[in-house]
Amino acid sequence: MMQINKQANGLLSIYFTAGYPSLDSTLDIAEALEKAGADFLEIGFPYSDPVADGPTIQHSSEEALKNGMTLNILFEQLKDLRNRVSIPVYLMGYVNPVIQYGVENFCNKCKEVGVNGTIIPDLPMYEYEELYQDVFKENGISNIFLVTPQTSEARIRKIDDLSTSFIYLLSSNATTGKQLAIQDQSEAYFKRIKDMDLKNPVVIGFGIHDRDTFRKATSYANGAIVGTAFVKLLAADNYLDKISGFIQSIK
Repeated sequence: MMQINKQANGLLSIYFTAGYPSLDSTLDIAEALEKAGADFLEIGFPYSDPVADGPTIQHSSEEALKNGMTLNILFEQLKDLRNRVSIPVYLMGYVNPVIQYGVENFCNKCKEVGVNGTIIPDLPMYEYEELYQDVFKENGISNIFLVTPQTSEARIRKIDDLSTSFIYLLSSNATTGKQLAIQDQSEAYFKRIKDMDLKNPVVIGFGIHDRDTFRKATSYANGAIVGTAFVKLLAADNYLDKISGFIQSIK
């Protein structure tokens, strides 16, 4: 199973919420995204209080919960993941459902179904290091850390040491789905990170929604993540047929 390569560039990752638009759409969407040319995927597991998400992803999370999506059901669906999808897959969500499920169970299940890693924005770094790092390592699961414009260089270096896959660079402190106006200060921040020459690949997320923002982001990083713009597409009829055109419009 491939991981993200430090030498790679122009990588496109797509985020979508498991269980949206329908309970059993998760793997169909994942498979269509790989065929269309996505390089790796982030599958969100829904939570009832998604504080860092903008309205589009919040709505997808609420709908997924109404549809009955849970971590148990998601792992059941993902048993078939590696028969259908070969690109790296990361699970993204909040720490509460993971703790309720049991961190050890969660990591075991990720390994069992072939998930490469997790993105849990509200899991504090010290807590990961003190309490959970060994469980993640034993199961070969990468935990992805987030960096914002406010993150100090010392903390970024520490994140780089703890990381085993990629570092998620937030383009701003806003919630997801805000349009990315890459102003001088964003460019200065992206350049500062690039000049740090980190060991791990860097992927930029938040506000990437079209070819221009994708190209701008990937001129500073190995890849970029599209979430809100893709989740909007899933509200359309025949959304599976539209995935290929969507990917081509960005890449």
